[in-house]
Amino acid sequence: MSPRAIDPLRADIAEQAKRCEDLGELGAAARGCTACPELAAARRQVVVGDVVAGARLLIVGDAPGANEDEAGRPFVGKGGQLLDRLMADAGLDRADVSVLNVLKCRPPSNRTPTRAEAHRCTGWLDRQVELLDPHHVLTLGRTALTWALGASTTLAAVRGRVHDWRGRKLIVSYHPSAALRFGPRGEPHLALADDLRFVAAALAC
Repeated sequence: MSPRAIDPLRADIAEQAKRCEDLGELGAAARGCTACPELAAARRQVVVGDVVAGARLLIVGDAPGANEDEAGRPFVGKGGQLLDRLMADAGLDRADVSVLNVLKCRPPSNRTPTRAEAHRCTGWLDRQVELLDPHHVLTLGRTALTWALGASTTLAAVRGRVHDWRGRKLIVSYHPSAALRFGPRGEPHLALADDLRFVAAALAC
């Protein structure tokens, strides 16, 4: 059985998140979360996310890194700086965009989140999506893609088009860390830049 089916903590978090009537209440509740003991013990702080009231676009990444854990905000390290540049090149202003992660706590040594960790934390994220009510959602990275479309989905199979998703429009792309790893001429960098232009055009319609 999957962690989603057998983990009672996931249901507890989802229920707690559902009771939150606004984003401020949800943020306060998430900051007190200790459902994943390893993450809770190692984190400096919970990275709830950057929420912008009325934002039409929501970007969802995988998990905070060391810089995010220190700053308390998502995408502020080298990957975030690249994302900001590519967004600006596409005509998107980060100040007008909500930015969240699937995980609210940094995994030790920036390791990939486990399935159990991701499943537990999605209660917070799902409620954030409901409260923010964005028109478009852009996922960046494997964990975010799995959250949106399931573990069997591959980026190659679903990238490059708009998906109807929970009454919204979903677009998927590479994580900025992959763009950094493969360099400016690598497929992840070129694809991410192209996908951000695609998002900007979709928002303009």
